[in-house]
Formats: sequence, C-alpha cells, structure tokens
Amino acid sequence: MKIIFMGTPNFAVPCLEKLIELNYDVQAVFTQADKPKGRGHKLTPPPVKECALKHGLPVMQPDTFRNNDEILRVLRDLEPDFIVVVAYGKILPESILNVPKIACINVHASLLPKYRGAGPIQWSVLNGEKTTGVTTMLMAKGIDTGDMLLTEETEIMPYETAGELTDRLSLMGATVLGKTLETYAEISPRKQDDALFTYAPLLKKDMAQIDFAKSSEEICHFVCGMNPWPVAYSYYQGEMVKIYEAVIYEGEVDKNAKDGEICAYIKKEGLIVKTQNGAVSIRTVQFKNSKKLSIDAYMSGHAIIIGEVLGGE
Repeated sequence: MKIIFMGTPNFAVPCLEKLIELNYDVQAVFTQADKPKGRGHKLTPPPVKECALKHGLPVMQPDTFRNNDEILRVLRDLEPDFIVVVAYGKILPESILNVPKIACINVHASLLPKYRGAGPIQWSVLNGEKTTGVTTMLMAKGIDTGDMLLTEETEIMPYETAGELTDRLSLMGATVLGKTLETYAEISPRKQDDALFTYAPLLKKDMAQIDFAKSSEEICHFVCGMNPWPVAYSYYQGEMVKIYEAVIYEGEVDKNAKDGEICAYIKKEGLIVKTQNGAVSIRTVQFKNSKKLSIDAYMSGHAIIIGEVLGGE
C-alpha cells in the first residue's frame, strides 16, 4: 500500500513511525519549512522531517499547495493509495484531496465533532473536559468536517498539562491510525453531527494572562492548558511572572482578600493566591531574569510581599 505522509510537529512523529513499523510504502513526507529557533536563530527542521530523514524517506517542504501545478504533478505521479495528514498545519485544496486512489485520512486529537481546529488538546484542558481522544476521519473541504472512521477515548488526568496530554494522544493517534488503515475496507464512515460542533483555534500569547476573578478550578485548568505554550502569566509589582503549575488550595483564606491577592507562602504547599471562590496554590514559576523554579526554590533566595495583588501590568 502506497502512502504519502503530511505532518510537522512532534505529535505527528509516532504516526509516521507507525506507518514505517507496519511496512507501508511511504513514498514521500511533506512537512513545513525549517524555522529559526533559539537565541542564535539557527534554522531547525521540524520533527517530522528529522524522523523522515532518519529513515531515508524523501522530504518535500512546499510553501503552498494552491496553484502549485508542480507539486500536484508530483503527487499524481506517485499514485498513492492514501494521503495521511497529521498536524500538518496547512489546508489542502480539493485538487490534493482528490489525488489518492482510496482516501485522504486525517488524525485529529479530539472526539469530533467537538474541538475542530488547530488547538483541540489545549482547549479540552482549558475547558476542564473530563475526557478527550483521537479521531481518524476522511478529509473534506471544511476544517475537520469529514466523515469519521475510528475514535478512541481517554480520561484527562487531574492537573494534566496540555503538553503531557499531547504526548499521550500522539501515541494513541498512531495506534488508531494503524487500526484505521488495517481495517479500512470494513469501516463504515460516520457523519459528524454539526449541532455538536465546537471550535478550537490556535492559542496566542495575549490569551495567557490569568484572571484571578475566576474560580480556582477554572484557573488550574487555564494554567494546565497553557503549559507548555504560551504559558500562563500574571504580574507581580509590574513585572511578568510565568506560572507553570497551580493546584486548588484546600485551606481557608481571608474572604475579604482581593482576587489575585497573595495571602500566604507555605513551604511545600506553595504561594497561596485568592480566587473568586477560594484560593490556588502556585507551585512552579518563572520570574523576570530567573529560571523556571519551584516556588520553594525561588523563595530560598527571594522575598515576596504577602498582601500584594497579582494582575495588571
């Protein structure tokens, strides 16, 4: 069976490795362009490209598919049975979707039709969902609107970050993809119920400021959903502080304290900050000109003023 694979980030790597493990004929790998990273802005290949080159697979990195007759000719000449797309990050025009003999299949990290879009994992955590999963589907012109093939569900663990969930779902996605290809002839595609659809756009840096007027539960989901990027933050005495970890504080706090007010520092418990319905315990932080540290490690060399209010700029 001949397959063209399209994907870019770490999430897509296990799916490519699954295709190789199952001895499918991966004719070519399409991925996004190398991008500058780090302080030196060194051009760095995406993880899928690194994986493909390790296995000796040809790699293509077109800027666009639209009005790109050369790429369309290359794809048609390869005569693939399937095109498999996993977190590629580019929209495929109908001309590309019509290339494979059998189908274009997408691996999507949600239980469709919930969380269509580019940020399904982050938004499932941000919204405090109890479960999520992976769906394989036939690709259509809309964004994640195609008929569903197979789904697999998993529980979201308490305080599981978007990064941790991404790692789990990437492995689950590879397993579901393998099952989808192996049993494709036996699968009856299912229409999505558009009435149940929700949208999950990409996160942006300016979305990451914590609102301490929200409940402790909402804030903890927010911190987990923003980790590892763009990372939740607030301001302490006008300086930004990134907050990587926060849990619900079970103790009592002054009900007259302001939302965002630092009520206490308790060793091995954290920085206790007032919320709309109680408090959260902030446990991992990064202050300006400092490394990412546990709050206990930070407090061993710094002082934080009790009664100061987090927020603003």
